Amino acid sequence: MKMNVTFPSAGLNLAGHLYLPDDYTGTERRAAVVVSHPFGGVKEQTAGLYAERLAGRGFVTLTFDAAYQGESEGEPRFLENPFQRAEDVRSAVTFLTTRGEVDPDRIGALGICASGGYVPFAAQTDHRMKAVATVSGADMGSLFRDGLGGDQAPEVLAGMLDEAGRDRTAEALGAEPRLAHVVPETDADAEGAPDLYREGHDYYRTPRAENPHAPNWFVARSVDQIAQYDSYALVGLISPRPLLMIAGTEADTAYFSKLAVERAGEPKELFWVDGASHIDLYDKEAYVPLVLDKLTDFFTRNLSA
Repeated sequence: MKMNVTFPSAGLNLAGHLYLPDDYTGTERRAAVVVSHPFGGVKEQTAGLYAERLAGRGFVTLTFDAAYQGESEGEPRFLENPFQRAEDVRSAVTFLTTRGEVDPDRIGALGICASGGYVPFAAQTDHRMKAVATVSGADMGSLFRDGLGGDQAPEVLAGMLDEAGRDRTAEALGAEPRLAHVVPETDADAEGAPDLYREGHDYYRTPRAENPHAPNWFVARSVDQIAQYDSYALVGLISPRPLLMIAGTEADTAYFSKLAVERAGEPKELFWVDGASHIDLYDKEAYVPLVLDKLTDFFTRNLSA
């Protein structure tokens, strides 16, 4: 069963979907999992798919639109603030602790794509997250600082930061926030792009997963907050709570999961999905059931009564 919910995060009301297992009797307290969406995504897309299917495996699950995005509050619209995103995850955990359906000592968290960075980042200091998992994890700070693959020239970031400063001044003088696309908007724009962005276009900008609440924008000056953020610098703080990171062997972002697991303390695991790209793990039936089996086993073992 899916129900609409709202909860506060740093003074903003977030819109979420709470999923209850079909066999929930209304009396017991279940293990629960927060599921957080990718950069540019909303709760109805891959995060909703994983939340709904994990509920089908017996967990109470919660997915939500990040602040400034989807149906959640926040101005300017489409701001991407990694520190707010991490606070949203903590706030989602807080909301679950207040629900009668949830055992507050058995809450885990799952992050997909950018939230595969935001969730571990939040969990580093929020011990209420008893088990932490990611699918196609990515560090947005590194993506903007270093580029995909890490070979971006330093002048690129410097130029973006110069523009961010000008944008802030322009907004103070009454201009609307300048927006940029998250993934290529058209087939022509996607042609020749790295797999992450080309396949991102196919996922977000076609009937495969397009959603009116995810219009493919972010506030361009977000870069001056994103660039200071590092998902995995302190990932060792998650230990001794378990960390599972799931990545496709063909994902051009797989190096993020590999680096994070190398830095993490025990218990930790990097689970490879043979032949899968970053976006493949969002919804493709060739891979999602395998990922769900792994997540179900992980959360069942580590959120046991």
